[in-house]
Amino acid sequence: MSALPRIAITVGEPAGIGPDIVLAAAAHSWDAELVAVGDPQLLAARAAHLGLSVTLRETAPGGQARAHQPGALAVVPVPLVTPCRPGILDPANAAYVLQTLQLAVDGCLAGDFSAMVTAPVQKSVINDAGIAFTGHTEFLAAATGTERVVMMLATAELRVALATTHLPLAAVPAAITPELLRATLQILEHDLRARFGVAAPRIAVLGLNPHAGEGGHLGREELDVIIPTLEELRAGGMHLQGPLPADTAFNPRVLRQCDAVFAMYHDQGLPVLKYSGFGNAVNITLGLPIIRTSVDHGTALDLAGSGAADPGSLLHALGQAIAMSVASGARDRS
Repeated sequence: MSALPRIAITVGEPAGIGPDIVLAAAAHSWDAELVAVGDPQLLAARAAHLGLSVTLRETAPGGQARAHQPGALAVVPVPLVTPCRPGILDPANAAYVLQTLQLAVDGCLAGDFSAMVTAPVQKSVINDAGIAFTGHTEFLAAATGTERVVMMLATAELRVALATTHLPLAAVPAAITPELLRATLQILEHDLRARFGVAAPRIAVLGLNPHAGEGGHLGREELDVIIPTLEELRAGGMHLQGPLPADTAFNPRVLRQCDAVFAMYHDQGLPVLKYSGFGNAVNITLGLPIIRTSVDHGTALDLAGSGAADPGSLLHALGQAIAMSVASGARDRS
């Protein structure tokens, strides 16, 4: 791999805004080569539909990185199974979406790409095609043979990592075990050091129940599981606050004293982050042997092909992936 990062961008659900925002990102200047992974005919058709002038160049996963030229985009071609129209889902293209992800993962593992950035996919249409799929995070863990990963969303001001990801709410309490908390917090602390350069990470841990259990009156998970595990990890040198009540944890005093917030479930921490930074947040998968970032939003089928899709989150995801790639390369050379 050359010193110039080579970033794979999976185009995502073809009927959604993924192609729109990938094309929009190509218009910007980047200190990296951007390589879209998807159907070049889809990108060309969407560019024509949007009135965008983008020069597409087919390439292979391997090779020397070239400096990005605004208005141009390298593409590793993966053909659609069937043509699509903006906003109209078709389960026939579900296998295509997963093929783009697998190709990008394989390229990262082989060293052909420095990182991968993912445009949004539509989980429902992949499931409608009869393919078990719960999300990018779980797919990437399986594709890289990683036993456990951690989903973290980040803005310039706030990082929120999750103990559990795409679980029904009723399944969350049973999933909060000492083993899960120990493993996910250790991944979070490790990657804050290794990927973000935080020398001594400080993590604010939320409770599971209202008021962090109210001393056992509103649930015993804090007393029986969370508190003993945090005490064990503190004894091993980790800097952990909590468990904190989720309704008061996101205040300036707490946030000034931590480098990340650790939430117990998806909709406990992410609504706050998305409210404060929607369109500017980046989804980062921690614990993988590769660098992966993503947008903080869905496919927005109603905006596909309209020209109204905001590429801001993808631009931030690309910037984050490039920064992490450069930092990783510097560590490898040291």
